[in-house]
Order: sequence, then structure tokens, then C-alpha cells
Amino acid sequence: MTTVVITQPMYFPWVGLISQFALADVLVWLDDAQFTRNSFTHRVQTKSEGKQRWLTIPLQHKGSRHSIIQLESASPDWYIQHVEDFSMSAEGSDYLADALENITGMNTTGSVCDRIIASAQACFSAISKTTPNVRTYRSSEMEVDGSGWRRILDLVHAVGGTRYLTGHGAANYLDHAAFEAEGVTVDYMGYDFAPWPQAHGAFSPYVTSLDLIAHVSPQDRFRHLSTQTIPWRDFLTSKGLPINR
Repeated sequence: MTTVVITQPMYFPWVGLISQFALADVLVWLDDAQFTRNSFTHRVQTKSEGKQRWLTIPLQHKGSRHSIIQLESASPDWYIQHVEDFSMSAEGSDYLADALENITGMNTTGSVCDRIIASAQACFSAISKTTPNVRTYRSSEMEVDGSGWRRILDLVHAVGGTRYLTGHGAANYLDHAAFEAEGVTVDYMGYDFAPWPQAHGAFSPYVTSLDLIAHVSPQDRFRHLSTQTIPWRDFLTSKGLPINR
């Protein structure tokens, strides 16, 4: 079985996405998808005291008429502010330097899309037990046209996938039966994280995975990821959704 994960690029993403990477044989970055304003493509939440804070890449274009690979930054040195902001968020954590090293790694050449993808891959490398052995593609280079679930299925076929592992939002648009009819199993992630020490209140897994890197030793980070997956029929049933689609 070849497990495929397909996702839009996300800036220093939460541990849910890193968990998907850890279970994948193939990862496809959906980099030619249309950019959505205020999405997780260019921003991610951090822990803070008193209010919600975000690490956000400032963009030249505020609308949603551009694909992700077309994004341009309003300030090429955004990482400098992010170092300061995350230092405040994770102040006093034992491995803060490890996390900050990933942020300063954004001081590289390449497009905004390149640097967003690099941020996610850096987190995966910092959390994974071993060197990641995942085949990686970009949809913009694959010559697979179409839209919606049909394109997702065609991308899975294009990389030889037999299992599609996805996050919960896909329940709203996937034609699960069509995947099965074409020999592709669909499973959903089950987010069963082992909590790690955090500052600023109760534990939340919905922050940047930099938070895990900052608070947990390299040898222990991987065990905080989720390894649970749920067959699509069981998942839809648990959410009260019809399974005849």
C-alpha cells in the first residue's frame, strides 16, 4: 500500500500536518491552488498570554486571485519579526534555540511558496526520528489538470498511490465511493496527540509545531505526533455525515 498525502503549503504548520507527513510514502504539495486570504498558507498561531497571536508572512497581494506559487512578500525579512515573536511565545523553553534555528532558516533565496514549503519540511525533519524518506512532488509540475476531488484522485494515481490519507476538511467534498471504485482507499487522520509541556495556559495542539520543537527534546518529539487513522466510513459516521457519497 502506498499512502499519499496532498496538502496546500502551510507555514510552520501544526502537528496534525506533521503527523500526516510521518505516515506518508508520498507527499504532494498543492502549490498551484488558489490562495485564500487569512489561511494557514502564510500564517500560524502561537501560544501567548492573554490573546491569540500569529506568525504571519506579509504579502503584497491582499486578495485571493493568485495561486500560492504566485505569492510575493511585502517584506523579504519577515523572519526577523517572527524570531522575536516566537521567542516571547516560548520564552524559557529548553529547546528554544532549535525552534529559532528553523525560523532563521527562512533567510534564504526562493519564492514565498518555496520558503513556506521549506518551513514545513524543516519542522518534519526536526520532529521525525529518522531522515524523512518521503517522495515529494509539487502539483504545478505534474501536468495533472482538473479541480476538486477529481484532481486529487488523479494526483494520487499519478504518483502510484493506493491509499489517500487526509485531514477532516475533505469530508465536505470528497467522493469517497469514486476513490474506492478506482482502487484507492481513503482514511482520515485521528488526532490523538500526547500533550507536551506548554506555556500560557492549557495545552493546545493547534499552534505551530515549532512549539513542540521548543519544549521537547529531539529524541522525544516524535512520540507526541498522532498515529491514529480512521477509515472513511467510520469517520463520516462518527460525524453524523451520510456515507452514500
